This record gives sequence, structure tokens and C-alpha cells, in this order.
Amino acid sequence: MQSVQGGAGLVVVTVAVVGLVVRRQLRTRPVRRNGSLIVPAVLGVLGALGIAFGIASVVKYRPLTLLPIALLVVSLAVAAGFGVVRARTVRVWHGSQGEVLRKGTAATTVLWLASVVVHGGLGLWIDHAAGAGVLGAASVYAYLAIGLGTQNVLVRGRAAAL
Repeated sequence: MQSVQGGAGLVVVTVAVVGLVVRRQLRTRPVRRNGSLIVPAVLGVLGALGIAFGIASVVKYRPLTLLPIALLVVSLAVAAGFGVVRARTVRVWHGSQGEVLRKGTAATTVLWLASVVVHGGLGLWIDHAAGAGVLGAASVYAYLAIGLGTQNVLVRGRAAAL
């Protein structure tokens, strides 16, 4: 029962984090030199810790094999791919005072939701392939960090080209 409660807690926290990220994406805000990389950096630290915890949760019961590791790499590559596509849906323009502004669209939101669903499926597959532990579930913050980081770097590049 405790693992079910722990899994439910992870889902609640993940939904809250994704909700905050998406909400922030839909607001008009300036493109800043470093600001758009702070959240992905924090998520990256949480992601590295999550993956370490996930690996420990697997090897506690059985050796970690190549398949779950390969699936984890695929999952993180998919996160980057979603980041590339989402970056194209973010509007970037010059504001009235010459500043560069950004705002996500409805397509940005849909892609975020699709991305989370895809990670959920890949996470389940990773955990099934591992046969024990929560490596797939625990990799969610790394997935978010890579997806959001990729998106933000590309949006910043578009903003610099204006």
C-alpha cells in the first residue's frame, strides 16, 4: 500500500509541476538571457537525483539490464523531440518598447499534455522492462528538464534572430 501512496504522490507532484510550467508558458513574458534556463536546470538536478533513485530501486532487487537503460535514453530523446516541436508553437515578437516577448499557444499546451502522456507510457515500459523499481516513473523530472530546456534554447535562438 505504501508504494501505491508513493506513486500517487509522484503523480500529484508531477501534475502540479507540469501545470505550473504550462500555465507559465501561456503568459506573455519577456525572453530573458538566462531566465528561461533556470527552471530546466532545477528540474535537471531533480531529474539526475530521480534517475539515481530509480536505478537504486531496481538494483535493490535485480541487476539493471540494457533494455530499461535503452528505453530511458529513448524517452529522453523523445523529450528533446517534443521540445523542438513545442518551440515552433511559441509566438515570439518585439513588444512596444523593443523588448522580445514570448507566449505559448493552444498547440503548445496540447503538445505538453501529449508529452506527459508519452512519458507515462514510456515510464511504464521502462519499469516493466526493469522488472522492479521505479526508474521510469522517477525519470519524469529529467524528461521535463530536457524537453523544457530544448524548447527554451530554441525559443531564445528565435528571439535572438529577430
